[in-house]
Amino acid sequence: MSVQYFVSPADAPQIEQLTGIYRRTMATTDKMMLCEFFLERESAIPEHQHPHDQVGYVVFGKIEFVAGGQMRICMPGDTYQIPGGVVHSARALVDSLVVEIFAPPRDEYRPK
Repeated sequence: MSVQYFVSPADAPQIEQLTGIYRRTMATTDKMMLCEFFLERESAIPEHQHPHDQVGYVVFGKIEFVAGGQMRICMPGDTYQIPGGVVHSARALVDSLVVEIFAPPRDEYRPK
């Protein structure tokens, strides 16, 4: 079986995960997963939690994050870390792009 070491956007179509929120699952190993999320202005990810550690980087835009009861407006270049089990949410104040890594990978985000 051949291993795919490189993933381009053409290999990873955008999926509308929630209204105005588009996920592209990019590189994935058995231990981690990298996803790109495009959030349209005023789109929101409701409060939730999952067992996966999550770290992210804001490429462009402006996003209001709440994690563990702490709120922060994240701008381009900002990063964030959300340990598994921590309740969090997000709202795009403008069109925004973030790149996130999940460990372990989220099975529901794997390409079908």
